[in-house]
Amino acid sequence: MRKFEDTYRHKGMRRKLVEVVRQKGIQDEKVLEAINNIPRHFFLDSAFDEVAYEDRAFPILEEQTISQPYTVAYQSQLLEVKPFMKVLEIGTGSAYQASVLAELQVQVYTIERQKKLFDYNKTFQYLRKYPNIKFFYGDGFEGLPTFGPFDRVIITAAAPEIPPKLIQQMKVGGMMVIPEGIGDVQVMKRITKLENGELKIEVFDQFSFVPMLVGKND
Repeated sequence: MRKFEDTYRHKGMRRKLVEVVRQKGIQDEKVLEAINNIPRHFFLDSAFDEVAYEDRAFPILEEQTISQPYTVAYQSQLLEVKPFMKVLEIGTGSAYQASVLAELQVQVYTIERQKKLFDYNKTFQYLRKYPNIKFFYGDGFEGLPTFGPFDRVIITAAAPEIPPKLIQQMKVGGMMVIPEGIGDVQVMKRITKLENGELKIEVFDQFSFVPMLVGKND
């Protein structure tokens, strides 16, 4: 069984990572502090221990990836969360993004469609630190209607379109951060649900995510 240790060396590398992310334009100090607080090497195979704090994505189970820290920080900053908000995350993956949100003191409801990843996260000891994360196995396009409405929705996979059921599960004034587009590159968008039912859509930078797929994968 892997032994998890967070050494002075790891903490030093993490501080350097935070400075890299800051220099790339992330200004939200609470997001930067969350990244500084989380031992990213815990979320990777021990073979990646030396490079866990490089600002890049790495492979995890089921041909998925743990997102680049800059990307996690970018989406987290766009969400503009406040403590105790209800946040729906589509695509738990490694649960690194969920942990960053949990550090920001929100209630995280996260859905994973890959059964092996979902099961792994249930046994991942570090995540017990965050009772404010609730894990679900399911289809992200369906969301969690019984737990809504949500203040925020974050999608951590490339969505071919804005999922209408997730818009329905947002509060008026709520925001969704979504990388939209098919192919190798997506455009990051922030969607605000207005009182008249219309959507305000803001367009930001380009990123590359694994595709958001329909259904569950046992």
